[in-house]
Amino acid sequence: MKRVIGTYVIDDQTIEYSITGKDGVPVLVMHGGHSSCNEEFGYGSLVENGFKIITPSRAGYGKTSKDIGESLSKACSYYVRLLNHLRIEKVHLLSVSAGGPSGLYFASHYPERVKTLTLQSAVTKEWYTPKDKIYKIAQILFRPSLEKMTWKLTSSMSSLFPNFMFKQMVPSFSNLPYKQIEDKMSVGDIDEIQRMNNRQRSGHGFLIDLSQTKEISTKDLKAISSPTLILHSKHDGSVSLGHAYYAQQQITDTELCILDTWGHLIWLGKGSEDVSEKLNEFLICHSKTYK
Repeated sequence: MKRVIGTYVIDDQTIEYSITGKDGVPVLVMHGGHSSCNEEFGYGSLVENGFKIITPSRAGYGKTSKDIGESLSKACSYYVRLLNHLRIEKVHLLSVSAGGPSGLYFASHYPERVKTLTLQSAVTKEWYTPKDKIYKIAQILFRPSLEKMTWKLTSSMSSLFPNFMFKQMVPSFSNLPYKQIEDKMSVGDIDEIQRMNNRQRSGHGFLIDLSQTKEISTKDLKAISSPTLILHSKHDGSVSLGHAYYAQQQITDTELCILDTWGHLIWLGKGSEDVSEKLNEFLICHSKTYK
């Protein structure tokens, strides 16, 4: 899968981005937490169906300046300027996991730039707060001074003991007992988790994500006018299904697809083929009138 990575500097701020696929209808991806413009989940099917994927490393991730993450408003204004730089007028917007608030704010405040919105396992309201144990742990493990070591250790352990690490990590992704997860797994899932661990980094980005989830409001969601597809596993252990229902209730034109995949990583396991099929069907349908 051919991927071109570039940087765009404006007002002394840098936005790193990748373009995957050749000429085609553009899809702008707001990647999930601990990720960057090197994200891969779900890309192959989109490229095969003729879409061109633009993925900026969101604020604080990769080489993108952390300062643009002072607010969702500021961050999204820079993503718009990136589209202007690339001479792209309108996109299908795809928001994943912790990238949910960025996509929701973008769709709400720049409706003229958004053809459709798709939410995949997406955060749609305030997520973890300072009172939560996971929030407190994240402040330690994923702070900029330590996150490189955290991911280096995770990557090394995953390479040496892939089955063990999968079993240790999977409870953070799924609310199912491990035996049921095994029944829903596909061949290659453990390898995919290993590759994911090899490319994950948090930079300043994940702590920015945690601070920004409280910025997205009901008013923002109600202002979204683009057709919206929500894809969420009922077994998601990272972002509860309540986030999907909340978005469905607030956004006018929505289609909710509740999945039976084993957890948060809806591109893995049995039933993951439904994710690609549903997404491509949705995008192709709304691309027929694309302008």
